[in-house]
Amino acid sequence: MIDVPLSVLDLAPVATGATAGDALRHTTELARRTEQLGYRRFWVAEHHNMPGIASSAPAVLLAHLAAATTRIRVGSGGVMLPNHPPLVVAEQFGTLEALHPGRIDLGIGRAPGTDQMTALALRRTMEGLSAEGFPTELADLINYFTGDDPGPITATPGRGQRPDIWLLGSSGFSARLAGLLGLPFSFAHHFSAANTLPALALYRESFRPSRWLDAPYAMVAVNAICADTDGRADWLAGPGMLSFLRLRSGRPQPLPTPEEAAAYPYSAAEREFGAQRREGQAYGSPDTVRRQLTDLLAATRADELMLTTMVYDIDDRIRSFELIAETVAGGLPR
Repeated sequence: MIDVPLSVLDLAPVATGATAGDALRHTTELARRTEQLGYRRFWVAEHHNMPGIASSAPAVLLAHLAAATTRIRVGSGGVMLPNHPPLVVAEQFGTLEALHPGRIDLGIGRAPGTDQMTALALRRTMEGLSAEGFPTELADLINYFTGDDPGPITATPGRGQRPDIWLLGSSGFSARLAGLLGLPFSFAHHFSAANTLPALALYRESFRPSRWLDAPYAMVAVNAICADTDGRADWLAGPGMLSFLRLRSGRPQPLPTPEEAAAYPYSAAEREFGAQRREGQAYGSPDTVRRQLTDLLAATRADELMLTTMVYDIDDRIRSFELIAETVAGGLPR
């Protein structure tokens, strides 16, 4: 059985034939159900200019999700710091922490989460979009919460209302920075599996104890679709793969139906890419998913797993999390 905490990463997928409002209602339904099942966290991710993703405003969505639940931690997976002035992020998440003390996670990423044109529209300048500026902006953000270096500006709410801060990454840059700052680290294994082990090793090697963390704490985000049979899980996985291929080719669209994904004329190169993308992820029956997640834990020594499930129908999405909680993990703490 899986014996580490399990959490949820959701993108509020907008399915073909549905609206953004439908997607957000489904995400709320999923948050309530995964809380009942005993999942530890429910995070939403910031993406922009993507018609198939409705989680473009994490702080707004998290306020709603925190109010709709009672115990589960809610957070960002993540807020893309280059898109926002640190003061704005501090005020938003300070407000969330003030409203829901002890339940807010602030996961921070350094990518814009979109294309360069949209990134420019978000921030109105390309300044600060390079990796070199990220540590300084992160330090400014943390200082707004702690007040360690008092200045003329006070974040209210913010100072004294510090959420748990995580660094997110898909390469070694944020892994090393998280270690040096003594912060927990979440790695995006679901779209950068080849970099997982090197990044986690760098995080652990670089780690310095801090006021927030005595030892490294690594969470690994993994694609997970669990169904009654392997064949059913493969069927449900089709829309997510086709959606990613369209995004990769610069043609993002709402999440297609399983029927549309099955009928798509994949090229040999696309099929090979899809097979590579599935390596190290968790798709299948409960027995198959248990084996895949067990192998992932053995390889990564992760302290926690975060599952992301991109399927067309909300009932299938919920069913996947139910099967994993009840049969793969043998029941989660409630």
